[in-house]
Amino acid sequence: MTAHPRNFDAAIDPVKLDRLAEVAVKVGLQLQPGQDLLLTAPSVALPLVRKVAEHAYKAGAGIVTSFFSDEELTLARYRFGHDNSFDRAADWLYQGMAKAFSENTARLAIVGDNPMLLSGQDPAKVARASKANSKAYQPALEKITNFETNWNIIAYPSASWARLVFPDVPEEVAVAKLADAIFAASRVDREDAVSAWERHNAVLRERTEWLNGQRFSALHYTGPGMDLTIGLADGHEWEGGASTAKNGIVCNANIPTEEVFTTPHCRRVSGHVVSSKPLSYQGTLIDNIQVKFEEGRIVEAKASKGEEVLNKVLDTDEGARRLGEVALVPHSSPISKSGLLFYNTLFDENAASHIALGQCYSKCFVNGTSLSPQQIAAQGGNQSLIHIDWMIGAAETDIDGIHADGRRVPVFRKGEWA
Repeated sequence: MTAHPRNFDAAIDPVKLDRLAEVAVKVGLQLQPGQDLLLTAPSVALPLVRKVAEHAYKAGAGIVTSFFSDEELTLARYRFGHDNSFDRAADWLYQGMAKAFSENTARLAIVGDNPMLLSGQDPAKVARASKANSKAYQPALEKITNFETNWNIIAYPSASWARLVFPDVPEEVAVAKLADAIFAASRVDREDAVSAWERHNAVLRERTEWLNGQRFSALHYTGPGMDLTIGLADGHEWEGGASTAKNGIVCNANIPTEEVFTTPHCRRVSGHVVSSKPLSYQGTLIDNIQVKFEEGRIVEAKASKGEEVLNKVLDTDEGARRLGEVALVPHSSPISKSGLLFYNTLFDENAASHIALGQCYSKCFVNGTSLSPQQIAAQGGNQSLIHIDWMIGAAETDIDGIHADGRRVPVFRKGEWA
C-alpha cells in the first residue's frame, strides 16, 4: 500500500500566504510589465507557487516558468543511483537559466525542503553531488551574485521542515507555527505589508549610508571566543534591504532580511572566531565552528559536530577558505527574538551578524557593475564555487570600525548598533 503525504494547507493562513506572494512580486522582485519569471520551488510549495504566478501575471509578467524539486525524488537518487552519477549535474539546465537571466528574466526561489533530508545518506556522495552541482550552477550563480537581474528568495512551511523546527508538537500544529514564524519574519503578518517593507528598507538604507560615509578599512570583532579583524575590500560598498540590479530594477533579494553587508578583503582577515549558532549544510548540522585566519585564509578549523563535512567544504577550492561577505545584524532582530533555530540560512543569518565563506558579491563595490572579475579580485573580492553564511554575532559581541589612519569608531556594543 502506498502512503500518501498528508495535506496541511488548512494549517497555513491563506490570506497571509497570498500576501507573501504579493510581497515577493511587488517588493522582492518589483517585477516589470513584460518581464519573464523563472521560479524554483519544492513540490509541496505548489499553493504558494500558484499565488506567485497569479500576482506575477497581474503585474504584467510575460511568461512564468516553474521548476520543482521533490524530497522523494532526491532520496531515490541516493538509494538507487549509480555511483558515477554523483560526480555529474544538469549543467544544461543551469546554462539555460544563465541565458534566461542574461535576457532579463527575473529569478524567484522558494525554499522549504527538509534541511536535514540528506542526513542519513552517504556523506561522501552528498559532498560529491554538492561539488558537481556547484560547478554546474556556476554560470547561473554568476548572474545572481553579479546582480545582473532582479531576484528574490522566500520560504514555504513544508511539513518536513516544520517537524524539525517544532519536534514536540503534532505535525499540523508544527506547520501552523512555522507558517506563522515565516509570515512574521517576512512582515506579511500585517495588512500593510508592502508599506511595512518600504519603512524597513528605509531603516536599512540609513545604516548603509552611515557605514558608506565612514569608509572603514577594517572591522574588529571581540567577544567570547572571538578576536577577529576583517579587512574590507578596496572600494567596498555596504548594501542592505532594497538594491538596484544591473537591469535597473530595485528589488529585495532576501525576504526576510535584517542585514547590512559588504565585501571583505579576502587577503586581510586575521584572528579567531567561533560560531554563535549551528550551520545546517547539505543534511549535516555543523555546530561550534572554531576557525583561525591568517592573511585572509582559514588555517585551522574545528567543530564539535560535523567537522568532517566542514573540512570538505573548505577544500572545495582555493576561495572556500576565504571570506566573500561580512554582514551586520543586531542581536535584537525579530528573528533573534523569536528564539527559533530555523535550520535554514535565509532565516538564521538574519538572527545574528555573520560571515560567508566563498564567493563575493560584485555589487558590494563602488561602481561594481562596471568592474571586471579581474578588477574585483585585485580589490580584494573573493572567487569560489561556494557561498556559505554562518553566524558569529551574539549579545556580547562588540565591533569597532577601523579607519585607515587607525582611528576606531564603535559600530556594535553588546550585540546592538552603537
